[in-house]
Amino acid sequence: MSNFKSIVLNKTGDQFTREVKNIDKSFLIHGDVLVKVDYSDFNYKDGMILKNGGSLVKDYPHIPGIDFAGTVEESKSEKFKAGDKVILTGWRVGEIYYGGYSQYAKVDANFLVKAPKDISTKHAMAIGTAGFTALLCSFAVQARETILLGEKVNDVLVTGATGGVGSVAVMILSKMGYKVHALTGKKDKTDFLKKLGASVVLDRAELESEIRPLDKGIWDCVVDTVGGKILAKALTHTKPNGIVAACGLTNSFKLETTVMPFIIRGVKLWGINSVDSPMKRREFVWSQAASLIDMKKLDEITEVWSMEKLISSYDKILKGEVAGRVVIDVNQ
Repeated sequence: MSNFKSIVLNKTGDQFTREVKNIDKSFLIHGDVLVKVDYSDFNYKDGMILKNGGSLVKDYPHIPGIDFAGTVEESKSEKFKAGDKVILTGWRVGEIYYGGYSQYAKVDANFLVKAPKDISTKHAMAIGTAGFTALLCSFAVQARETILLGEKVNDVLVTGATGGVGSVAVMILSKMGYKVHALTGKKDKTDFLKKLGASVVLDRAELESEIRPLDKGIWDCVVDTVGGKILAKALTHTKPNGIVAACGLTNSFKLETTVMPFIIRGVKLWGINSVDSPMKRREFVWSQAASLIDMKKLDEITEVWSMEKLISSYDKILKGEVAGRVVIDVNQ
C-alpha cells in the first residue's frame, strides 16, 4: 500500500470542502488495526457530516463514513490477525475518528466485530448501522413477549418505513411473524413496502393530526425512526404494555407528550443507541442477522455508489430522496 483513495473533508473558516483524494498510510493516525475496506454505506448521519460536518466533526482534515467492512491487513492486537473479515459500525468512527469512506481504515481493535461466515462484506454494509439499529429495535419489540413475559405481539407500527432503518425493520419484523403497519410520506412507495413484508401501508398524515393524552390503542409495539410529533402521536395509540423503540429524530428531537401512556397503559419508551452498544450485544445481533434478514430482498432495495457519486449526491438522504439502502464501493 502506498497511495489510496479517501473522501477528505476540510474546513477553513466558513469554507467547507469535500473531495476524493489520494492519501498515504501516514494520514491514518488512529487505532491499532489496519483494514483494507471493501465497502462502506450511507446513513442519515453520514449525510449530515458530508454537508458541513453536522456539528459532529471537530478536527480537520477528516475522513468520514461511520461504517465499513473489509479484511484485516495489519494488526497490533491479539484479537485480530491478517485475513480476518471484520465489520465496524458506530463508536463515533467517521465523527471523531477517521472513517470508512476510504480504501484503508485504521481503528481500535475494540471497535471491530468479526464478520459472521454467512454474511459477505457487501451484505454487512447493506445492513450497516441502519440494519443493526433495526435489529436492535426488533429485539426490543420481541422483548414484550420474552423478557417482560407479556401478551403476544401482533400489530407493529414502523415510522419512516422507506428509510434505511425503517425498510430493514419492516423486513425483520415481518420475518418474526408480526403484522407490520408501515408509515410513510411517500405515496408512491406502497408496492415497495408491501414487497418488504408490510401488511398495511399508512400515510404519514394520519399521525400528524391533533395529539390527545391517550387515543385508541391500535398497535402492540412501535419502531419509531423519526421522533417529534409522530412519536408523540404513536405513543397515544400504543396498546397496554406495549413497547415503543425510538431510534431516530429526522422529524424532530423534541417530544411533547404526557405521562399518561406510561402510567395508564404501562407503555415503555425504549431508546435505541446503536453507537455504543456493548460488544457482546453486537456479536449476538450480527450472529442473528442472516436468519432475520432476507438477503435477496436486501439486494433488491440496495444501490451501490462510488465515492465520487456520494460526493455529488449526499444531499439526497437529507431531502428524504433515498429509499432502502446505499452501499459505497470504495474501490469502484
